[in-house]
Amino acid sequence: MSAVGRRVAASLAALAAVAALVAAAPAPGEARSPGGSSAEVLRRDTAAVHRAGAIGVAAVLDTPSGTATARAGEADLRTGAPMRTDAHYRAGSTVKTFVATVALQLVGEGRLALDDTVDSWLPGVVSGHGNDGRRITVRQLLQHTSGLRGYTSIPGVFPAGYSARGYYENRFRHYTAGELVAAAVGHPPNSEPGAAYRYSNTNYVVIGMIIERVTRHPWRTEVRDRVIRPLGLTGTSLPGDHPYLPAPYAHGYHTYAEDGRAEDGRRVDTTVFNSTAADASGDLVTTPQDVNRFFGALLTGRLLRPAELAEMRRTVPIPDEPGRRAGLGLETTPLSCGGFYWHHGGNALGYSSENGVTTDGRRAVTVSTNSFDESDTGRQEQADQAVKALIDHALCGRDG
Repeated sequence: MSAVGRRVAASLAALAAVAALVAAAPAPGEARSPGGSSAEVLRRDTAAVHRAGAIGVAAVLDTPSGTATARAGEADLRTGAPMRTDAHYRAGSTVKTFVATVALQLVGEGRLALDDTVDSWLPGVVSGHGNDGRRITVRQLLQHTSGLRGYTSIPGVFPAGYSARGYYENRFRHYTAGELVAAAVGHPPNSEPGAAYRYSNTNYVVIGMIIERVTRHPWRTEVRDRVIRPLGLTGTSLPGDHPYLPAPYAHGYHTYAEDGRAEDGRRVDTTVFNSTAADASGDLVTTPQDVNRFFGALLTGRLLRPAELAEMRRTVPIPDEPGRRAGLGLETTPLSCGGFYWHHGGNALGYSSENGVTTDGRRAVTVSTNSFDESDTGRQEQADQAVKALIDHALCGRDG
């Protein structure tokens, strides 16, 4: 689940600007790599993300030559415990790629079609106020071209995303997928189906409902049985109503811009949270190691047949983000060394993470941070861009 649907773009110009930050000396951390050069760059870049504003940072880079890890900052401000590279965190929207993978497996099995309409599986669920499930397809949901409004943009539906008070009063609240979708379709859509890309968490809540209708199992069960267990992702879970993280974990710190005024911003430990508020759009707890393993397996064809993987990688432009494109549960961003990488980051209350894998699946990197600042958007943007620079350097490296 992204924090109030916030998604920060990174252009190549921004990457070049942030790269200047990386020249400083390494901060305390750890690194392991049979190469060395890649490990040193990763350590410097991880320190740069911390200096840019992230409370704690963990990064893991996997290459054909081995693994490099780096950390900086704190996992717990109360105790001063350092960040760990194996710490569990809430990965938010990264779960969309897991959910899209299951949907495309069902397509490959002939049980679902990308051109199926929402109404063919969920009659009447998406209707009213200009929303029409008879005109929205599975492909449009997966690619964020359905036009459906994101429910996280409605404060009354997701109060925990808007204020400290909203968090404390709703952190244990149980949500159903039906009520999240009903709230979204209680408002006019953002656009006509298929007209434009517009990121919306509602799309994946609907996909989760369709998976359940097709398989007669909850979407979490299908993701566990089809993806998490076969890949041995022992650090990954879909916690639902369970609001606590498994050890070891990084505390999450969310700074709210209460009433929209930065001077009223308040940092809150948001580690404890009932993530049914995110459902199939963002209910994911994982580790950087597991995310790398998942994306590497996906892009090398271990989870999808060639036809379905090709559909996943058919992209459309992301408006106002030059060079970036969106597939079905995947996104692309250009690399400074040429070409692009595949990824799907995710934000949750108090957490922000990003990942990337080269087109051949041979290099994969994941960066997790345990803070998100909505009271100072410039500071958060700086941290986000430093993460993008780290990923660019890690994936463009040629040694180790």
